[in-house]
Amino acid sequence: MDFVKAFVVGGIICVLAQILMEKTKLMPGRIMVILVCSGAILGALQLYEPLLEFAGSGASVPLTGFGYNLWKGMKEAIDEDGLLGLFRGGFQAAAVGSSAALIFSYIASLLFQPKMIK
Repeated sequence: MDFVKAFVVGGIICVLAQILMEKTKLMPGRIMVILVCSGAILGALQLYEPLLEFAGSGASVPLTGFGYNLWKGMKEAIDEDGLLGLFRGGFQAAAVGSSAALIFSYIASLLFQPKMIK
C-alpha cells in the first residue's frame, strides 16, 4: 500500500506541474522554482510533514520535497545559530543531493560525450 500512496501523491504533483506547463506560458525553469517554493511554503505552514508521513518518497522525491528539505534545514539552523542559520541551513540540508547530482551528471557526460547543437 505504501507504493500506491507514493505513486498517487507523486503523480498528483507531476500532474499539477504538467498542467502548469501546458496551460500557461511559464518557462520550465520558472515552474521548477514554483515547485521548490511551494514545498518550502507548505513546510512553513506545517502542511508538508503530514504529506511526507502519508506518501513517503512520493512527496520527498519531487521538487516540492527539495523545497521542504531546504526549509527544514534553514529552520533547524536558525534555531541553533540565529540569523546566520538562514544562510547555512539550506546549503547544509541540500548538500548531499546537490553533490550527487553534480557527480552523476559529470559521469554521464563522460560516458555519453554530449555535443553542443550549432
